[in-house]
Amino acid sequence: MSDHPLPPQTATDPERRTWLIAASAAGGVAAVATAVPFVASFTPSERARALGAAVEVDISDIPPGGMKTVEWRGKPVWIVRRTPEMVAAVQTPSPDLADPDSAKPQQPPYARNATRSIKPDVFVAVGICTHLGCSPTAVPAGSNNPSVGADWPGGFFCPCHGSTFDGAGRVFKNKPAPTNLEIPPHRYVGDTRLLIGEDSAA
Repeated sequence: MSDHPLPPQTATDPERRTWLIAASAAGGVAAVATAVPFVASFTPSERARALGAAVEVDISDIPPGGMKTVEWRGKPVWIVRRTPEMVAAVQTPSPDLADPDSAKPQQPPYARNATRSIKPDVFVAVGICTHLGCSPTAVPAGSNNPSVGADWPGGFFCPCHGSTFDGAGRVFKNKPAPTNLEIPPHRYVGDTRLLIGEDSAA
């Protein structure tokens, strides 16, 4: 006979067993619930696919001197319709630019020219400052904005930390931004239609 007899069964034992079974079942459900989102994450969503896809844009409604902004891969892309004066201003780069010849690979090869564009009168650029990712604003030539100076040739100004870019997105010297604005891959699919995100026919 044992010196330590088993304690008599109490009324709470069935309740305890019920609680343990319920807890085990809940744990199993939680494990399944955790696994489902993990497995689902392997299937890209429609939005994720859209963010990587090329974007076709109608540019027929952009007036001379005007700008349209579209989204590509979650980034703003500017499309500027340059006036003849704006084209002339960028064709002779300022000696105050940090990378006037676009030596750094911030653009496709076909945009490594004086206008940094396929057509001189249409400028396409990612509207994100290369310093810390702020969004610059367009400032026309002759602006009274004291941040850009009286002899401002026209271009873009980043109000976050003061970086300035000319009308072709080239950064001026001694500014926080280390490189020119990015030119995304793009091509024309018609006289007035651009495809942002592709630079050659597949």
